[in-house]
Amino acid sequence: MAKAFLFHNPRCSKSRQALNLLEQEKENFEIFTYLDEKLEEDFLKEIIQKLGISPRNLLRTGESAYKENNLKDSNISDEEIINLMIEYPKLIERPIYVKGSKAIVGRPPENVLKII
Repeated sequence: MAKAFLFHNPRCSKSRQALNLLEQEKENFEIFTYLDEKLEEDFLKEIIQKLGISPRNLLRTGESAYKENNLKDSNISDEEIINLMIEYPKLIERPIYVKGSKAIVGRPPENVLKII
């Protein structure tokens, strides 16, 4: 993986806006289309660690997989949440920009500019 990459969903307007901002800044990065590419557990754990948040804080609570898997339950472990994110990548908040040892969720999209 490149030193910098954008966790990207092309169908998401916020993700497209973050992509445009990074391109305008002439950032050197790769695009990781996480809904299409295989997501490895260690890779996801590394991103969460760089974000400095718990896996639960990266969940999209409005997704059907969130409700279907009862992720509102606070007894579900971080490991279980990560496994469900791998199984249902739509659960992962996006976009996420990762550069070196830093990562940030692009909500709002301008957040990605904080780590360039």
